Amino acid sequence: MYPADTKSIKPGQLYVMRRDNRTLVPFDHDKITIAITKAYLAVEGGNAAASRRVHELAGDLTQQVAKAVQRYLNTDGFIRVEEIQDQVELALMRNGLHKVARTYILYREERRQARESKYKEQDGRTDVIQVTLEDGRTRALDEENLQKVVEQACADLAEVDANAIIEETKRNLFNGIKIGDLHKALIMSARTKIELEPNYSFVAARLLLNDLHYEALKFLALPMTHTDKEKVALYPQVFQKYIETGIEHELLSEELRTFDLDMLGQALKIERDRQFTYLGLQTLYDRYFIHHRGTRFELPQIFLMRVSMGLAIKEKDKNQRAIEFYDLLSSFDYMSSTPTLFNSATPRPQLSSCYLTHIPDDLAGIYNAIKDNALLSKFAGGLGNDWTAVRAMGAHIKGTNGKSQGVVPFLKVANDTAVAVNQGGKRKGAVCAYLETWHLDIEEFIDLRKNTGDDRRRTHDMNTANWVPDLFMKRVIENKEWTLFSPNDAPDLHDLYGFAFEEAYKAYEAKAERNEIKNFKKVSALNLWRKMLSLIFETGHPWITFKDPCNLRSPQQHAGVVHSSNLCTEITLNTSVDEIAVCNLGSVNLAQHVTESGIDTKKLEKTIKTAIRMLDNVIDINYYSVIQARRSNLRHRPIGLGIMGFQDALYKLNIPYASEAAVEFADKTMELVSYYAISASTDLAEERGVYSSFEGSLWSKGILPIDSIANLKVYRGEYLDLNTDKTLNWDKLRERVQTVGMRNSNVMAIAPTATISNICGVTQSIEPTYQNLYVKSNLSGEFTVVNPYLVKDLKQLNIWDEVLVNDLKYFNGSVQKIDRIPDSIKQKYATSFEIDAKWLIEAGARRQKWIDQSQSLNIYIDKPSGKKIDDIYKLAWIRGLKTTYYCRSLGASDAEKSTITRSTLNAVQMTDAIEQPKMCSIDDPECEACQ
Repeated sequence: MYPADTKSIKPGQLYVMRRDNRTLVPFDHDKITIAITKAYLAVEGGNAAASRRVHELAGDLTQQVAKAVQRYLNTDGFIRVEEIQDQVELALMRNGLHKVARTYILYREERRQARESKYKEQDGRTDVIQVTLEDGRTRALDEENLQKVVEQACADLAEVDANAIIEETKRNLFNGIKIGDLHKALIMSARTKIELEPNYSFVAARLLLNDLHYEALKFLALPMTHTDKEKVALYPQVFQKYIETGIEHELLSEELRTFDLDMLGQALKIERDRQFTYLGLQTLYDRYFIHHRGTRFELPQIFLMRVSMGLAIKEKDKNQRAIEFYDLLSSFDYMSSTPTLFNSATPRPQLSSCYLTHIPDDLAGIYNAIKDNALLSKFAGGLGNDWTAVRAMGAHIKGTNGKSQGVVPFLKVANDTAVAVNQGGKRKGAVCAYLETWHLDIEEFIDLRKNTGDDRRRTHDMNTANWVPDLFMKRVIENKEWTLFSPNDAPDLHDLYGFAFEEAYKAYEAKAERNEIKNFKKVSALNLWRKMLSLIFETGHPWITFKDPCNLRSPQQHAGVVHSSNLCTEITLNTSVDEIAVCNLGSVNLAQHVTESGIDTKKLEKTIKTAIRMLDNVIDINYYSVIQARRSNLRHRPIGLGIMGFQDALYKLNIPYASEAAVEFADKTMELVSYYAISASTDLAEERGVYSSFEGSLWSKGILPIDSIANLKVYRGEYLDLNTDKTLNWDKLRERVQTVGMRNSNVMAIAPTATISNICGVTQSIEPTYQNLYVKSNLSGEFTVVNPYLVKDLKQLNIWDEVLVNDLKYFNGSVQKIDRIPDSIKQKYATSFEIDAKWLIEAGARRQKWIDQSQSLNIYIDKPSGKKIDDIYKLAWIRGLKTTYYCRSLGASDAEKSTITRSTLNAVQMTDAIEQPKMCSIDDPECEACQ
């Protein structure tokens, strides 16, 4: 796959692989233009009118093709001639030039057959590919073993073809190919077919798994295995050797030796390796598996057992609990959060996901907080910083008799700290800064993510969020003035909410009117709101989060104040100078708990009972890099059980996301999750004792999350419109909670699950499907993602084929404009930007009534306008949502359409015969332009 002189390759240049000798030549736009011109003139003739027309068309069509192939520059750096020709065909057909396309297709096939004959005459196709082994020796390609490996990967999977993978692989081989590159070629060949048949994702994963076994067993100095039977027999031995090696290299905790390794090794279920998709397994390999200087020696089931052992390490019956936890994780019924997966059973088990900090208004406190950010981020913690207490620009500084530069310069330092400390090299450092809407620096804060202005007052890497009091929303709706203060002039506002905040705020406004406060500013509440929304549209930040519902519905009102949310807006815990709030997350895979007939409530209850125990264990096992976090977590013991695969569950039940049925399903499922989670925490309280700050909490008063809506209603009045229906026996649970107590101050929060949902092969969190076919990019690379539910439904209708795949690419993963797809399918498979955002809010509101914390709720708005965005965020507030997350709008650019299928399957059926004149197919050895 390389030119004769590899030194001639230039970085950033896209190369084309010639078919005759497999050399690479620079990509040339002119050849495409020539090919299109000749194809057009061959059909339309060479008269003046045709020449003028093709001159107009050729340039535009060439640009379409060139844009499509540019993706290869970011992956392999080269593209095969056939793939360029495929793009030419697609461009011709999409522009209505069907006769020209058909002529082009037939000519391509004619030239292909001619080349085949020429090659056979030259060498009889007797050349044998030589493979370079790791020690430098070469040997002939073992085609029999190649066939065996691919057939094993395809076993038990419908509609996959081992021979097709092998043939595709052979097309990419060259003499002297390294053995490792041969394995990669197999995987890549399977990957290219995922868009047409989702089961090829499992094939690619199994081929990758072979490489993982080879890498791990070689490092552990164990014999290689080839069959599933051999692997099952060897796995317990691999497991024990892995534990010893990990401890020896100080990568695993020595406490793992206290487990019965024989028992745990026998409990491993190697067959569950086969449920990974390629994206899931590659993600694990790149980011989660334990490695020694880059060499991974952890295998998937061993990885999940390692995590389970770490979570069971303080249990009395640790072996049985480890197996129980492993069964839950390995079945994908539930998955722990990323920090738990990273660090469980390691010497520093930092297992918590989120840390919420309160920044004080003094220089030492500010820099201590930034230091805490660095320490917490180092071990994969996501950060939410409350900056509202820091005085505003122009405020008096008593110690120096000077004036403050405000909060923005410190935010710049926090931003750069997050970039510098990138969570142990495993993922980017991440922090979100919160500022309350009455802060005098709020207008500058809103601009922090802009790409224009003074870069010293910009934070391009930090997330930002508005902490919005209800009084501000009332002033917006009533089109009244809003007053901005510096917190040193209004020190108690940040700690107040509800009626107390309103009273104090109005008192400060009166003081400002009497000139008793100098450093303030009056603005139109509506104009400030519009600026907030316009920046959300422009930059995606700051997010809109609502202070009063977070506090008025908090179970822990007696123990402090919720000053902000976290990095992903789902955590609502108290913070102070002395306490850094910590939350430990995990998610139930909802797709695993529904069938076509409905929710499997018994299985859901069992899953949640075990999951709550795992989350509670995190608190005692966790490594705390700062004392304030340990103090807070052990005192209140908050956890956050969430869900993922919500869209998958809807697919299984044949429910469109944009429907009242989906809203009801969101309501019902979250009621069940809430009931079982609270019950499980109560069971743990009976076994282990209540959390220390239980007395005085809403729990202790028999006020459950569904009951706390009344607190918000008293304050909001007409500004709250939230459904409060329920179906379960909450009186019984309410009595038990009040009598027995709770083990955890908070038990529920719906996180984004961006990565763990990839591992489990389901849609993330509560999100609708982004696109039904697209290329996903993350730290592990680029992956083709196709909606398997859609494919299944279209196969049943007998309309799933390669032409439909091309249509999906052309329409950016949307089925709405494909005529042969029925309306019922279009409704069911509407994508995130095709769903009216109000449905996201309505479903979110139904969930929120059951959750003691919040949810990461993204807003998707196609063709956004000021009115649309205004309506959606006001609806979110009226429905009682505590927080929102990103507001995503559809960009003007299209998805890449760079992997069009083979030409013969794109042929257009025509009845009129067309003479096949001489024309150019871009790689014609007899054409001067191709030389």
